[in-house]
Amino acid sequence: MPARTVVTINSNGRQSASFIRVASAVGWRVRAQLRNKVGIVAQELLALPNVTTVVGELEEPGLIERLFATGPGEDPVELAFINTTHWGDEVSIGRAIADAAKRAGVQHFVYSGMPDHSRFGGARERGWRALPLWASKFAVEQYVREVGLPATFVYCGIYHNNFTSLNYPLFRTELREDGGFVWTAPFHPEDKLPWLDAEHDVGPAVLQIFKEGVERYGGKRIPLAFSHLTPLEACAALSRGLSRPVRYVRGPIRIAVAVPAGYAPHLAALEDTLGRARAPYFGPELERECPGAARELWGGWRDLEEYAREVFPVEEMANGLRWMAEGGGNGDGDGERMGGEVGMGAGGEGVGMGKTGRRGVFGGSC
Repeated sequence: MPARTVVTINSNGRQSASFIRVASAVGWRVRAQLRNKVGIVAQELLALPNVTTVVGELEEPGLIERLFATGPGEDPVELAFINTTHWGDEVSIGRAIADAAKRAGVQHFVYSGMPDHSRFGGARERGWRALPLWASKFAVEQYVREVGLPATFVYCGIYHNNFTSLNYPLFRTELREDGGFVWTAPFHPEDKLPWLDAEHDVGPAVLQIFKEGVERYGGKRIPLAFSHLTPLEACAALSRGLSRPVRYVRGPIRIAVAVPAGYAPHLAALEDTLGRARAPYFGPELERECPGAARELWGGWRDLEEYAREVFPVEEMANGLRWMAEGGGNGDGDGERMGGEVGMGAGGEGVGMGKTGRRGVFGGSC
């Protein structure tokens, strides 16, 4: 495979880091922007071959231009994998990156976007309103299209690693006295949701998009979701992987800790649009392509049961939790219980970072 030169941003986030690992392994040259060098992911990326890091905030004057500039003896940037976040003014940063990529002659620009549910037909009548943090990404996508960049847009499903027994909203799996878990969320228990293991699967999928190029994927939106599971099915998969009971409760989102600016209104809109109004996560068209479109790109995906068995306890322990060794739990759930205990098993996602700087619970796609 011929070496290519690719730019990434927010590179210690799960999507970008996943891609950088794969690109480095196949010999591609990566220019990776990092906000800082703190955390185990940043240190890992600094040690990878073929990776040049640019450390600083995207708002810093000249930093975006430096990412795309070609110096003496350097190959020009051919590709970019861009996942903007709500650090700073996401839309302005996204537009500045698109402009810089256009000036640099980038041949394929892959942008990690999300839908704006208020733009779908009949949204007002259906009670679908925009999720603020997703609407910003959709605005960047529209700009990328306007400036004529050769681009592909990937929409990532719910990260497996969003689940945590820490007291974070929406994907908290609350540990109970019996050693099982309860997940409380506003989704209807029988509505399908898209899932992926961002750390394991985003990189190979995006690499394949670049390999096949704009000839196949130019202008397209691709839903990156390797499983399409209801909340009940997701809890059953977690339960099989953990060999513990995992129960789903349909109930309101509870915010019991400080959250990043803008996240509370986002969760309120999510509760209305995806919860009460039961809008499809990616919208009606892309939802129908799950999980086939993603599996066509990458066949080695890690499902939720495998994640629960092999990774979830490791991440929980890295964040200072010890339930996997001690058993038992605490706390009382409430809300409307759906389906009782789901899947007894064999025995019965930024910001919001954990102690390692690894868990992005308020990141992900929700």
